Amino acid sequence: MALILCLETATTNCSVALSKDGVQLALKEDKSNNYSHAEKLHIFIDEILKENNLAVTDLDAIAVSKGPGSYTGLRIGVSTAKGLCFSLDIPLISIATLASLATQVELDKGFIIAMLDARRMEVYSAVFDEKLNSIRETKAEVLDENSFIDFLEKDKTVFIGNGVEKFEAICKHSNAEFISDKLPSAREVCSLAEAKYKISDTEDVAYFEPYYLKDFIAG
Repeated sequence: MALILCLETATTNCSVALSKDGVQLALKEDKSNNYSHAEKLHIFIDEILKENNLAVTDLDAIAVSKGPGSYTGLRIGVSTAKGLCFSLDIPLISIATLASLATQVELDKGFIIAMLDARRMEVYSAVFDEKLNSIRETKAEVLDENSFIDFLEKDKTVFIGNGVEKFEAICKHSNAEFISDKLPSAREVCSLAEAKYKISDTEDVAYFEPYYLKDFIAG
């Protein structure tokens, strides 16, 4: 039984959801191609609470997408979440961005590969089975025509995320299915955060950092 504010800022989607007992009560998002987190994240939080006649003091926990993803987006989301948790003395819950993205796929049998754009032909990716169990660690990898061949040769493999277009252009395998128009959303964070809250799987607010996966390189 928890009222959790969920934040997703790992990509251009600035997304805020409010959940109670794992069920989404409200959602606000900006899916534009530009990063609007600095301008809109706190506005979305204020609006979503006011529209549901709630105050920040009513919250039981804050959940945040931990990465990998945009360095700036992750920093904004995590710093906001940590600030709220520290000031309210409530738990911080972190959700793996690619695991959250993978939950947007419904698959009876096969593999789900969540894939976010990194740079050039590189992506951040993680592999899950049809029950959303992680079966390969998250990696930053450069794509070529033989990427993920071990999974493609075994069964249907669904690729999802904003890194998919890169791979779709070079992968012609018959077992590949591509969903390129999806971004991580706070919508999927809700149920994942509730599951972690129930078992007290929380972070140390003082020391928690985003999962960048790669060192920052200024462009």
